[in-house]
Amino acid sequence: MGRAYQNRKESMAKTSDMKAKVYSKYGRVIYVCAKEGGIDPDGNLALRSLIEKAKKDQVPAHVIDKALNKAKGGDGEDFAVARYEGFGPGGCMVIVDCLTDNPNRTFGDVRLCFTKTKCKIGSEGSVMHSFDHACIFVFDGDEEEALDALIMADVDVTDIENDNGKLTVFAPQSEYAKAKTALTDSVADIKFDVDEIQFVPKGNTSISGDDVEMFDKFIAMLENLDDVQNIYHDVEINP
Repeated sequence: MGRAYQNRKESMAKTSDMKAKVYSKYGRVIYVCAKEGGIDPDGNLALRSLIEKAKKDQVPAHVIDKALNKAKGGDGEDFAVARYEGFGPGGCMVIVDCLTDNPNRTFGDVRLCFTKTKCKIGSEGSVMHSFDHACIFVFDGDEEEALDALIMADVDVTDIENDNGKLTVFAPQSEYAKAKTALTDSVADIKFDVDEIQFVPKGNTSISGDDVEMFDKFIAMLENLDDVQNIYHDVEINP
């Protein structure tokens, strides 16, 4: 009984730690987004998207409110965006987006993840050319209706996919606000499964064998860093 209780206690502690990391990352990115674009979600579509996503991930309201109040007051940590590029296991290409109040510390932590997994951190622009910076919307809808709405709003749509009524719309990241407004205003009761700005790889790097295990370790190490917000890569695992 004692050992069973200890196992459960350790499991609960791990779950609590994972939640704390998720809450911390959301709190940080919401704070920065609100500070840069305003605390009113109706006037800051990126913020509204973040809050909706946080709620889906069961982030408590008090975490969201604390971040907004901090941004409203103008005080708090001075976070800055830091982006690192490099080559992961099997020569795959990786972009790591961070929010940091100490760039030197963050660079050292990220570089350690690369070196400990025999990977190579690159200079600015070393892999960026192999990715498109795009906004992505996934939702249930009619393709013709959605495309008409986007065209009428003069949105530069780069691609639209239709998987049995599940639409995926791609557009340049600069078109985010215009595209979301057009879809929200034109598609009745729209609910976005995905509403994000991402780096989308133009191609794929196939990895297999030991590289897969090293890649999993590499990603796990990066995800364990508090400053890391998003990781983008071009990996395609070859069984």
